[in-house]
Amino acid sequence: MLDEATGHGGSTRRDAIRYGGAVLAGGLLAGCSGQGSDAGGTDGGNESVGSDSETDETTEATDEAETETPSTTYEACIEPAGCLTFEEVPETWLAYNGGWADMAFALGQRDGFITAGNMIPGFFFEPFGLDVPPEDELPPLRSEGKGWDKELFIEYDPDVILMSPEYMHGVGWYDNWDEEDTEWIAENVGPFFGNNMRRRREYHDHTLYTLYEGFGRLADLFRERERYEAFAAVHEDLQSEIRSRLPPDEERPSVGLINGGSNPATGEFFPLDTQDEGYEMKPYRDLDVKSAFPDGLEGGQADYETLLEVDPEIILVHWGIGTTGDTNSFSAHAFREQYVTPMAEDSVGSQLTAVQEGNVYPGQYGEQGPIVNLLQTEMVAQQLYPGEFGEFAPESFPDVPEDRRLFDRGRVRDIIKGNI
Repeated sequence: MLDEATGHGGSTRRDAIRYGGAVLAGGLLAGCSGQGSDAGGTDGGNESVGSDSETDETTEATDEAETETPSTTYEACIEPAGCLTFEEVPETWLAYNGGWADMAFALGQRDGFITAGNMIPGFFFEPFGLDVPPEDELPPLRSEGKGWDKELFIEYDPDVILMSPEYMHGVGWYDNWDEEDTEWIAENVGPFFGNNMRRRREYHDHTLYTLYEGFGRLADLFRERERYEAFAAVHEDLQSEIRSRLPPDEERPSVGLINGGSNPATGEFFPLDTQDEGYEMKPYRDLDVKSAFPDGLEGGQADYETLLEVDPEIILVHWGIGTTGDTNSFSAHAFREQYVTPMAEDSVGSQLTAVQEGNVYPGQYGEQGPIVNLLQTEMVAQQLYPGEFGEFAPESFPDVPEDRRLFDRGRVRDIIKGNI
């Protein structure tokens, strides 16, 4: 029978997760006390803010039939949700941004996945033995004409929601949703645990974690510190390998990053800054890719004439690797038809160096966690420096010939499976 106040049944396993301690202590948007701001930290690691030790206290009762279960209460912290106390590790979860789903998969939590709203295409996970349905086959988080839907959250009943508690009302997409609605979800469905790490938004005045800082906090939540450390080691090995082989600054190509919403057929382009904070631009920052566009142009709009004035040696179409083709694969043909052919057929666009030399590439997908980030960092390195790292082959992506791989796929699969 449902509890009239909450819409749920009586005391359940989720109650132990949701109310096992100071959930969202100090209010929904409270920061973690003592956590501090580490927005300037590196992506190479993270200090644990939760407890990885378990205290086992078994008490014998006078009646042999009565025993107390061991105490396994632990804490996980992240801004802006605060510090959450759990009595059991969450088993089921949903996310909005696919980067958080990627992080959870990396920590061995694929079986508990319910859905994600802004999901990474499933083909990115195939090289690592993960079966992830495309977004259009996942249960929705929003209803047509209704926006965020409480009924859907109630139906899915996740143990934890891997989203910033500010996201649902902070973005302001739907007039019928405000902070009180978000609080209702946290109190009646499941706690929020997340940070909008892809990029900084207007409402985001707290810490914006690097990918591995947020990943480390999620490891605290799922009590998977060993998997986290193993992934961090693979990540650092890839970073070290690439850094050791990058050419000097004066030998690096100029790179123009344009948003995937650009329309070469009409001559409308939206230049982006490769150095923006957030995991969205992590591969470009890690490869020290400087934007060819002047500061005043990034975040604005440009036409063919403006692009020709800058004339970058390489043009990357942000999100292009995951948004051309169908939901199950990347299509090199569709990318050429949508972006490259219109440039080559334009009287001004055809003069661009990148077009003439065949250097217009599908840029990395903006959503990424530790799994997809490894693949995309390798991809960008090959697009920019084929002579050093091996030529990027768009027709076969995400399959990469073994002799061109910059990290061990088998090792990643083993970590996901728990063979650490």
